[in-house]
Amino acid sequence: MAAHHELTAAGVTTREATTWTSVTRSTAARDKKHRMEPAPTTAAVKKAPANKLTMEERHAVLSMLNCDRFVDQAPLEVYATLLDEGTYLCSISTMYRILRENTQVKDRRRQARHPARACPELVATAPRQVYTWDITKLPGPARGVYYDAYVMIDIYSRYIVGVHVQTRESGILAAEFMTEIFAVHGVPDVVHADRGTSMTSKHVSTLLADLEVVRSHSRPKVSNDNPYSESLFKTLKYGPEFPERFGSLYHAREFMASFVHWYNHEHRHTGIGLHTPADVHFGLASQKAAERSTVLDQARRSHPERFCTSKRGPKILDLPSEAWINNPATSDGLETMTDQAAA
Repeated sequence: MAAHHELTAAGVTTREATTWTSVTRSTAARDKKHRMEPAPTTAAVKKAPANKLTMEERHAVLSMLNCDRFVDQAPLEVYATLLDEGTYLCSISTMYRILRENTQVKDRRRQARHPARACPELVATAPRQVYTWDITKLPGPARGVYYDAYVMIDIYSRYIVGVHVQTRESGILAAEFMTEIFAVHGVPDVVHADRGTSMTSKHVSTLLADLEVVRSHSRPKVSNDNPYSESLFKTLKYGPEFPERFGSLYHAREFMASFVHWYNHEHRHTGIGLHTPADVHFGLASQKAAERSTVLDQARRSHPERFCTSKRGPKILDLPSEAWINNPATSDGLETMTDQAAA
C-alpha cells in the first residue's frame, strides 16, 4: 500500500501503480482518505451522550421498577401508570436497558421442561432381529386427500417385510399390520419407530409387550434416529414412476405392491454390497458373492493390466457384518448412519 502511494505521489498514474503493486485503485483511495482523516481525540471518544441518565436517575428508575407496587409488572405497564400519574422517569427502552444491565430481564412464566430422551442404539447382525417402520403420506385423487402407507423394513437386509395402504392412520390398523407381518416373517427382537400417535398407541404397545418384543423410539424431532425408513421413502417418492397423485386407494395399493417387489427382488442396494434385499434376507448373498468373485477372477486372468495388484474385489461389493442405528461403538453415529442407510 505504501509503495502505491509513493508511486502516485511521484506522478505515476493510478492505473500503472495498480499494475505494479497489485493494489486496486479503490482500495488505495480508501486507505489514502483514511490516512488524511484526523484521529479522534480522547475527549471526543469518552464524551457521554447529552441525553444519558445520571447514575442517580438510573438508581431511581431501578428502585421504582423493583418497588412492591411495580415489581410484578412489565415496564410497559409501569411507564403507562406513571405517565397517567404525571410522572416521567425515562423511556420504555431505557427501563429495559437498565433492567438488562442488572440482569433482571427474564421470562417470569413457568417454562415447559422436556425430559431428556435416550439416544436409541440398535445393532442387527442378521435378518429378523431389528425391524423399523414408519407411515408416509401418498397423495390422493384430490387436493387434501391422502392415503397412509404403513411400511416395515428389516434394517440388516433392507427387506421390506410388509406394506399396508389405508385411508387413515390408526393404532388398531398398525397393530393389525404388525400381526400379519409377524405371522409371515417371524417375531423380531426389536421394533423401532418414531413417536407418532400410531407408534406409541396402546394397541401397538400391548401387542409388542405380549410378544416380548423390545420397543424402541426415536428422539423427538430427530429424523436421523429412523434412517432406514426415511431413506426408503426417498427412494419411493423420488423414483421416476411415482405418480403426482393416486387415482384411488386401489391404485395406491397396486403401485406399492409393484414397488415392494422391485425393491426387494431387483434393486441393488449400496448398503448391502449391491445385493438385493431378498438375497440378504433369505441367505443367498454368500452364494452370489462367490459367483461374483469367480467372474472377477476370470476377468483378472484375461486382462490383468486392468486390475490393481490386490486380488480383493471392490469394497462396494462387501456385505457388512452388521447394521445399526446410532452405532454404539462410535461417537459419530449420527453423522455416518445416514450414509449406511442410503439406498
